[in-house]
Amino acid sequence: MNVSSSIPAIFPVVSGASPTVSSTVSSAEDAAPETGFADNQDKDARSNPQGLDEAQLKQLAELKARDREVRAHEAAHQAVGGQYAGAMSFTFQRGPDGAQYAVGGEVPIDVAPVAGDPQATIEKMRIVRAAAMAPAQPSAQDRAVAAQAMQTMLQAQSELAAGDDNEQSDSPAAGSDPVGQTASGRQASELYQSVFAMQNDASGAITSVFA
Repeated sequence: MNVSSSIPAIFPVVSGASPTVSSTVSSAEDAAPETGFADNQDKDARSNPQGLDEAQLKQLAELKARDREVRAHEAAHQAVGGQYAGAMSFTFQRGPDGAQYAVGGEVPIDVAPVAGDPQATIEKMRIVRAAAMAPAQPSAQDRAVAAQAMQTMLQAQSELAAGDDNEQSDSPAAGSDPVGQTASGRQASELYQSVFAMQNDASGAITSVFA
């Protein structure tokens, strides 16, 4: 009889322990998502320390891309232009993060003919033209400088060819002046000298600008 009376007292203890264990596990599970959320907030804060909104983040990305493009563009001009290219200069825009980003730039380039030396002018204009077209996407201004260099180079070639013709002449031919220069040679020389004079006028300007 004593054994039978002690059995009912065991069950309440077991059944009462079970909810306590279940409650403890449930609390631990509820805490896990809160920790993960906090980690995500920390990551967002590190990647966006200024707390910029979506529109500002988009603008910032565009400015950074433009800055890289502009600097690469002007660096290509300067690298190929060598001794004839000047220092790069930039136009900046302030981004939503407070930093300055290049949105435009230019490199000055010497486009003056070499006085009295058509061959040297030809070599120089080849470099100038290559520098103008060096970027992956030359601007309208770059193409204009390339065209200017090509025109000067062709004029120098004309003078050089006229000079060669004069050297091969033993005596003055019909239509030539007393020193043996043909009419076509004289015209080429005058054209070349006029280009040189225009690019060394009163303003003293001997450079053009890549943009």
